Amino acid sequence: MALGFGVDVGGSGIKGAPVDLDRGELATERVRIETPQPATPEAVCDTVAQVLEQSGAPDGPFGLTLPAVVTSGTARSAANIDPSWVGTDVRALVRERTGREAFVVNDADAAGLAEVRYGAARGVQGTVLVLTLGTGIGSALVRDGRLVPNTELGHLELDGSDAETRASDAARKREDLSWEQWAERLQRYLRHVDALLWPDLVVLGGGVSKKSERWLPLLDVRPEVRTAELLNDAGIVGAALLAADLDG
Repeated sequence: MALGFGVDVGGSGIKGAPVDLDRGELATERVRIETPQPATPEAVCDTVAQVLEQSGAPDGPFGLTLPAVVTSGTARSAANIDPSWVGTDVRALVRERTGREAFVVNDADAAGLAEVRYGAARGVQGTVLVLTLGTGIGSALVRDGRLVPNTELGHLELDGSDAETRASDAARKREDLSWEQWAERLQRYLRHVDALLWPDLVVLGGGVSKKSERWLPLLDVRPEVRTAELLNDAGIVGAALLAADLDG
């Protein structure tokens, strides 16, 4: 069994576990520690070190997700974490705080890659778009199995605003939208994205995907749409997979 290790940093919790890379599953129960507040780079990296220690993570590189745009190991934005992340050399800070090398990736990109390799989009060729519908809209674009990082498609304009402020699950709850009302917004967003990218498959994840029978049949869009399969484990699995791929 090929093993990797992934850590998923979220606004409320930091989770880590070894991953069976042959099956795309957690090899043991994950360890979860509350995200420190404020979620500064130093405090978060110290918590990552605790997750690694409590998980019994093996020596060697691991994958680390962040709710941020990440280029060459440096955070370029910050969502649900402290603004001081912007411009932080995350790889260097993790190395300093944990003594390990980390391959750092946007959280939606990690989840999307996991869905393509092991989940709802497994075996699909061409262009796959994975969207996570939660507090905002995270996006991962994968072409023939290769990730196009940091697409940030939740920030496309929809009805004069960021799409994620109109069509995310948080928007549904905030505005007390019916499933029909929310599905109409989501449909307009998906048609907009489709006109730009023409994906072969769209995978929709996030907590709302557990209730897909309420809204998925209401969507009328060109590409095939499926719900995500890996759910809360997708970030950890994708992070571990990316680290193993880059290390190999």
